[in-house]
Amino acid sequence: MPSLPDGTPIPALGQGTWHMGDDRRARGQEADALRLGLDLGMTLIDTAEMYAEGGAEEVVGEAIRGRRDDAFLVSKVYPHNASRRGAVAACERSLKRLGVEAIDLYLLHWRGAVPLAETVEAFEALRAAGKIRRWGVSNCDVDDLEELGPALADCATDQVLYSLEHRGVEFDLLPFCAARRMPVMAYSPIGQGGKLLRHRALHEVAARHGVTPAQVALAWTLRDPNIVSIPKASDPAHVRQNAAARDVRLAADDLATLDAAFAPPARKRGLAML
Repeated sequence: MPSLPDGTPIPALGQGTWHMGDDRRARGQEADALRLGLDLGMTLIDTAEMYAEGGAEEVVGEAIRGRRDDAFLVSKVYPHNASRRGAVAACERSLKRLGVEAIDLYLLHWRGAVPLAETVEAFEALRAAGKIRRWGVSNCDVDDLEELGPALADCATDQVLYSLEHRGVEFDLLPFCAARRMPVMAYSPIGQGGKLLRHRALHEVAARHGVTPAQVALAWTLRDPNIVSIPKASDPAHVRQNAAARDVRLAADDLATLDAAFAPPARKRGLAML
């Protein structure tokens, strides 16, 4: 189980909410899926004010109503809201939608025009006020983290795109974070649109283990003890499949098959984003 820099343990497999809240008719089903995930031990729930313009946070709020202590909540602020005043106001709106008094981990969604130092100042003010318990970043590369300077010691995580088809962060970002005992959150670990899951190599490895290609993709991210994987699932069957991926142990020949199909980076690459 990964731990945050302050020693707080968090589950290696959590739940994402990107695209939740888009359709109001599906919100009840989405909240049920999140509750099922909590029951199965996927207690970290990641969301953002950007997702359905607050709709996903409302779904999360519904899902955790009456069981706040079961969930570790992560949310993210828009770059254009990440100023001294803007971040405080945005956080207050997120708290209202989530129906909670504090967010466990609050992230800058990606870099924008607001200087990082100003965003950190706002985050520290929110932490001092008890509105957030920790802060971190998302979609930031090594140079961005280095720009934090001494504040890097208080940065709890970096959430980035990481999957078999997007391995660039392995070259320098993952080692950089691991050396500082800062876990990395992998969003879209099973890809978008299904292309990754159709790949022959995933089907080959899945057949060896009697599991699904999606479970192989998740197990592959979970092989690294410093990674927290946050797939999104709205269907109960998919939630259960995701949870079961924790039991898949990839052998050396499985990893070799996947490396042959999805080569690890041999040089620095630009940070990929979705």
